[in-house]
Amino acid sequence: MTTEAATTAGVLETPGPLLRIVKRQELAFAIVGGFNTLLGMVLVVFWLGILGDGRPGLAVVAAYAMSTVVAFVLHRTLVFRVRGRVLRDFVAFCGVNVGGMVLNVALVELAVTGLGFPAAPASVSVMGLVAVLSFFGHRYISFRRAR
Repeated sequence: MTTEAATTAGVLETPGPLLRIVKRQELAFAIVGGFNTLLGMVLVVFWLGILGDGRPGLAVVAAYAMSTVVAFVLHRTLVFRVRGRVLRDFVAFCGVNVGGMVLNVALVELAVTGLGFPAAPASVSVMGLVAVLSFFGHRYISFRRAR
């Protein structure tokens, strides 16, 4: 068995190409997340071009659906490097993302309406916190493997 094929409970022992460059899983997660955010923005504009300006909500949903699939594939192959259990991982990935969105909304509402913080700095701060928490959610829920 080659080193590349060697696994421990579904987790590849060798890092993917991105982890070979950046060396830190957290940084690889941030890079993939940043790329996916930009992709989401491009996809919204793309869908607005197809659907017209009168359907912005539908454009956001279509872009979000596409970028979620891309994010799943990139995180799975470049950041967490797991095999097997694709459907279970995807459902868990979507669950962590939805949980992050709910937490983001709740914390922003609390910060702005409950505590009186300015909306823009509160939103950016909360997004940063939720991004960190989602890393751990994906590590320990979405792509978790028994050692």
